[in-house]
Amino acid sequence: MQEKTPRIRRIQWIALVILTLAGIVNYLDRSTLSIANHSVSGELGLSASQMGLLLSAFSFSYAFSQLPMGALLDRFGARVMLGLGMFVWSCAQLCGGLVRTLPQFLVARIALGIGEAPQFPAGAKVVSEWFALRERGRPTGIFTTSSTIGPALAPPILTVLLLWIGWRGMFVVMGVLGIAVAVGWYLVYRNRAEISLAPDEVKHLTEEEPLARLERRMTFAEWRGLFASPTTWGMIFGFMGVIYMVWLYLTWLPAYLEHERHLTIAKTGWIVSIPYIFGTLGMLSSGFIADGLMASGMARMRSRKWPICTGLIGAAVFTVPAAYTPNLTLAIVYLSLAMYFVNLASGAAWALVSVAAPRHLVASLGSIQNFGGYFGGSFAPFITGVVVDRTHSFVNAFLISAGVSFAAALVYMFVVRVPIAETADRGASVELA
Repeated sequence: MQEKTPRIRRIQWIALVILTLAGIVNYLDRSTLSIANHSVSGELGLSASQMGLLLSAFSFSYAFSQLPMGALLDRFGARVMLGLGMFVWSCAQLCGGLVRTLPQFLVARIALGIGEAPQFPAGAKVVSEWFALRERGRPTGIFTTSSTIGPALAPPILTVLLLWIGWRGMFVVMGVLGIAVAVGWYLVYRNRAEISLAPDEVKHLTEEEPLARLERRMTFAEWRGLFASPTTWGMIFGFMGVIYMVWLYLTWLPAYLEHERHLTIAKTGWIVSIPYIFGTLGMLSSGFIADGLMASGMARMRSRKWPICTGLIGAAVFTVPAAYTPNLTLAIVYLSLAMYFVNLASGAAWALVSVAAPRHLVASLGSIQNFGGYFGGSFAPFITGVVVDRTHSFVNAFLISAGVSFAAALVYMFVVRVPIAETADRGASVELA
């Protein structure tokens, strides 16, 4: 086993730190509307269904932007595409604080979704470029914790900003912060192809993947060929269950605590952080569990797939009592456990991306998975809004989420079976033409 050089170690940590920081800002920006839900709907005169549409506008544009974004990342690299994406989403976030009508807000949210599209496929791309196959689970778990650290920090930070300078000022401040991070990423990070590596460094990064030593660019035929694999389709439909529940909690949890549990905005700002702390633990543990299973001899796909299935089933199991219990403390306990398990599944799903396809196709596969996840997950805010309008309760919305999560576990269990390269080796040459 080739030792890791100090330069490789330094590049890895710099990339992980900035990726995680960018992801935290990403999720802080996503959370602004859910934190300001009551204030925005009150000022603009929006119903729960209209707020659900506004919340879903981001995720639909985010979902459809994934398809071209992965190809662009594999073609031009994470440095340019993530830097540009951060700049675009931050400008959109800033403009969100200036809107006066629902159509204007919809445009800002759509632009926010387009700009945020490169974040997690870029992270998968960076991990596949700078980490050996056997160690990709842990860094994936680390940078994806931003998807729970951000929402955990969002309620106290954004609530303070909301109460101090109003929801419009909150949007503007977050936009300026994102622009600063975008500039920092572009100045500091370098793609692997932009750095001349020593032979021992190349050997360390690729010793388990001899073909990965050849630098190559993705072709359109290869991108199109990904859709010929059952594994790709399993990841698309399976990730829908992950993101449906994640997006339900991200967009509606503060409103649920205010309206269903009758908490004040100030109390909600702190209590809603508790489930996300558990979510962070789930995300972190996903990488260690996946790498540990692989080190014990489990096949690379199974070492990622079983934490996903366990997480989805656990999330469904604990969401049901959260919907029914009349006790606030028990509700928070159940929600925290559900958040732990769904984020265990989410982190393992991104770890799966880095081992399910050749390195030059990782961003494309990640973005295709993310497209499926957010296309399905985009219905969660709107469906929840409609259910709440009609029933004046979140119970049925939670039960729908649990059902979707359980169905997704079955998809991962029975459809996602082998790496795409292995499928190609058995005759489906269209995948890696």
